[in-house]
Amino acid sequence: MKALYIASTGMSAQERNVEVISNNIANMRTTGFKRQRAEFQDLLYQQVTRAGAQTSDQGSQVPAGLEIGSGVRTVSTPRVMSQGTVSMTERELDVAIRGEGFFQIQLPDGRTAYTRDGSFERSAEGTLVNSVGYTVDPGITVPGDARGISIAPDGTVEAFIGTDSAPTQLGQLQLARFTNKSGLESMGDNLFLETAASGAPQVGVPNSDGTGDLLQNYLEMANVNSVTEIADLIAAQRAYEMNARVISGADQMMQATSQLR
Repeated sequence: MKALYIASTGMSAQERNVEVISNNIANMRTTGFKRQRAEFQDLLYQQVTRAGAQTSDQGSQVPAGLEIGSGVRTVSTPRVMSQGTVSMTERELDVAIRGEGFFQIQLPDGRTAYTRDGSFERSAEGTLVNSVGYTVDPGITVPGDARGISIAPDGTVEAFIGTDSAPTQLGQLQLARFTNKSGLESMGDNLFLETAASGAPQVGVPNSDGTGDLLQNYLEMANVNSVTEIADLIAAQRAYEMNARVISGADQMMQATSQLR
């Protein structure tokens, strides 16, 4: 009985849906996290009778065909790249992006990764790095005797060096933006990689070309809405239960048929 297989695909799809929702909920407090959603497509159809098929010599046609579906599959889990709320941290190296851009992070293997997580630190050499020690691109070095570090909305980094009464410009942060942000590949550690689907990065300074501006002493929180996720979880559970009931009903029908024999 095909109903058993069809309902099993529905259970499998809702199981994947619950996995996506649980990951969103688990990362509610992850800096710069972008939630995912599961998208589904129906599977192939068996064409028993095609719409428009001729039913008589006089040319009469079937107004609607007879098609038997074969289930559902999870086709993608795109990220929703909407702006998350910004939260004050009062740390001078915490920076939030208000807009479309991503910070650029230099990986140890030479590749460039991208992130919305602006929780930066200084390495032993004074280089600006992310929370796992990867260098922020372009490299900016803050001297050991620097004080009063400021990061302007356009990414300009300044600090007072030693006993200087005037600030010294140390560099300028840059942001990258993509034509298709949902096409970025997640690699963990709050980092994304460029793909053919995302398109090449368009790099520029903050406050220009739609990259957005920067906000010092703030971090962007996850764009996960707990109420929405719980509602989606309940809906997924109900859909899973309905498919399980279909399997149970189909099994009972098969048992009744076998008893008649």
